[in-house]
Amino acid sequence: MVVWECSYCRFFGWLADSAVGMRTSTHDELPSPHTTPNNPNFMKQLCNSEKNATQHIFPDMNKIMTMSWGTFATVAAIIVLAVLIVLGIIASIRKERRQQELAQTVERLSDDHITYAFIINPSKPEAERTRLYIKDYCSIHGIENPLFIDTQLDKDGRACAEEALSMGADVVIAVGGDGTVRTVASAMAYSTHAFGIIPIGTGNLFARNMGIPVDNIEVALSVATSHGSRRVDMGRMSLLDSAEPEHEHGFLVIAGAGFDANMINDTDPELKANISWFAYFVAAFKHLFGKKSRGTILIRTASGAQHTVDNVQFRTIMAGNCGNIPGFTLMPDAQFDDGILDIETIDTRSGILGWMSLLWDVIHKTVTRSSKQSPFATHATVRQYQGISAEVILNKPVLAEVDGDILSQSNHFLFTVDRKALLVRAPQLDSSAEVTGSLPPVQK
Repeated sequence: MVVWECSYCRFFGWLADSAVGMRTSTHDELPSPHTTPNNPNFMKQLCNSEKNATQHIFPDMNKIMTMSWGTFATVAAIIVLAVLIVLGIIASIRKERRQQELAQTVERLSDDHITYAFIINPSKPEAERTRLYIKDYCSIHGIENPLFIDTQLDKDGRACAEEALSMGADVVIAVGGDGTVRTVASAMAYSTHAFGIIPIGTGNLFARNMGIPVDNIEVALSVATSHGSRRVDMGRMSLLDSAEPEHEHGFLVIAGAGFDANMINDTDPELKANISWFAYFVAAFKHLFGKKSRGTILIRTASGAQHTVDNVQFRTIMAGNCGNIPGFTLMPDAQFDDGILDIETIDTRSGILGWMSLLWDVIHKTVTRSSKQSPFATHATVRQYQGISAEVILNKPVLAEVDGDILSQSNHFLFTVDRKALLVRAPQLDSSAEVTGSLPPVQK
């Protein structure tokens, strides 16, 4: 212990000598522990010696520490402010650069002249207001001489689109609901021109599935008059037992037969205009306990293999190109650009309990994004298939529909898909998307 104290004292004295160039008087008078081993004041004198030496070496330490904290806070604030300024400058430069690149891209992609044709369903309450807005938008954005063609009772969207193409339209834009979009798309399939959508109305299912805004006309116009088009499948439903020459009907979202067609057919248009989608639920109650269908389904897969499902019973059968409806997902695996149709048969039992089970299964699919049936939906049966076609042969005719448009009754019909037949102006582009105003036709 004595050796440590002696060494410590000598070390501290050396430190003081090194700092001030001389030994302090306090250390000169420090008694040696060797000569005063029993001196009880030795440690106290040693501590005083350290304190005096420290004050001698750093006479303004308290003042320096006080100043240091204030200085540190000031310097820190200056550094933070400088960093924020630098980040702001960088963000501004990047934003300006992106805007310049976008302007250059738009200039590079602009054709000498693009003619836009707007096919409008005048029966929609918003039709005239939307027409005026489109004219103002075109005037502001330098879109010259746009064409406006209205659908009529004896002139559907397909006929109007064909007229627009014959008049030299480069891009045809449907302004209406799912029915107008569907019929215009039927004329645009495998054409050399892009197809745009300005959704007005209630459902607008295809626009929703494509990410096109249904409540912002300006943004929808920006998408429709942009130069980004993506290739999208189009479904077909052919009534093979129909005597009508036009027995093939295109669809973009869902086609079906049975309960869904009966529900749509009995929906009150005025009620639908007032309460939107809830009007379908009112009509659905009329057919909850209707007769079921039974028959055979012949499914052909993408590999060419054919599968037969015999003696299948259902309340409704649907073929989906898209799987989402407002608030729910009916077919989680359905994709509008995979060249595959998702076929689904739905059956319920035990009265209202079966429909509650079906509702629970739909909620389950919506939340989990999985096509597997909920284990708790014990009173409903949902069978799902995938293929490039599905032929349905029933024991009795049922009402059919495509994208909400009612067809006739049929007991023999065929679902098929035209892979990537449409060039749809969409807000999001993927690796397969094209960036141009007019694209070459897509081949099967």
